[in-house]
Amino acid sequence: MPRFSRRSFLHLSAAASAAAAFRVMTEPMLAAAARRRPHAKDAVLIDSNENPLGPCQTARDAISAIIPQGGRYSDNLTDELVSTFAQMEGLNPEYIYCTAGSTPPLCLSVLAFTSPQKCYVTADPCFETGMNMAAVAGARVVKVPLTKTYAHDVKAMLAAAPDAGVFYVCNPNNPTGTLTSHSDIEYLVARKPKDSIVLIDEAYIHLCEAPSALDLVKAGKDVIVLRTFSKVYGMAGLRCGFVIARPDLLEKVIARGGQNFMPTTAVAAAIASLKDPAVVPERRRINAGIRQQTFQWLERNGYAYIPSESNCFMLDTKRPGKEVRDAMAKENVLIGRVWPVMPTYVRITVGTQEEMERFQAAFQTVMKG
Repeated sequence: MPRFSRRSFLHLSAAASAAAAFRVMTEPMLAAAARRRPHAKDAVLIDSNENPLGPCQTARDAISAIIPQGGRYSDNLTDELVSTFAQMEGLNPEYIYCTAGSTPPLCLSVLAFTSPQKCYVTADPCFETGMNMAAVAGARVVKVPLTKTYAHDVKAMLAAAPDAGVFYVCNPNNPTGTLTSHSDIEYLVARKPKDSIVLIDEAYIHLCEAPSALDLVKAGKDVIVLRTFSKVYGMAGLRCGFVIARPDLLEKVIARGGQNFMPTTAVAAAIASLKDPAVVPERRRINAGIRQQTFQWLERNGYAYIPSESNCFMLDTKRPGKEVRDAMAKENVLIGRVWPVMPTYVRITVGTQEEMERFQAAFQTVMKG
């Protein structure tokens, strides 16, 4: 199959028209919908799972160097990014499509494989954008509670949805930061209904030691993997990512809304980030260290939380989480939203050491009234 054109616009189909009409709900937009307050410049922003370190230095240098070419479209640069990622992961470039972050292909995958006859299956709690998109497709949404260890309950997901079109697995999970084992994902892939797909969101995969599901894509399974440069690479504001799958599955996704050119600065930064071998291990170490220190502080002070392997975790406030969120905002610390299934929990993003110390002080103030 020929390579997809980077110059493709929205296809004139009913599905693409729907794609043009919906509002893609990204993480910061979901935070805003949860009443992100106007804040001072010195506010602690630990509500949207952003990386406070920003792009690495090699990425910043690449951005500076490419700015004079910002007036040109850069298909060749995007091809270089795809080729670089393909070589690193041992993938055929035909299995990779570059996107502006991982949220657009998440939405388009749901449009492509769900319908009034094919439902959308997700964990509860989990990242909500797919559920919002299933509503656009007229698909039934099936929410399955996490296991006692906060993993996706793949057996319950299969049992609950014999008519599934998409099984969505966020690994590590957003908002809990917990892992689902590769063996459980293999179990799900092997036993899912025919013509359904397993959509694996690996936005946070670099922040832990868990194996990727890319091996299932290489094996030709009905699996679509999403990747983004927003998290460990600190490029949330630049927007760059991948959707990875067999070419026939990619074609169905892209048919629901092909995209225009990729941002030149984002692509240059992404290439530089991939080629810098120190970025991922160093940032994983920094995140894990600050996260563990935060957990130790919570334990010393008697606060309950869900252990995480990502850059966010769920904190039990023992009272309505929305009230705590509003009170923290008054302390100039913005924390994450509340999921309906866990009304006394709030999601906390792991920030810098200074930010987490300010979080601790504000949280003590709020909890002690």
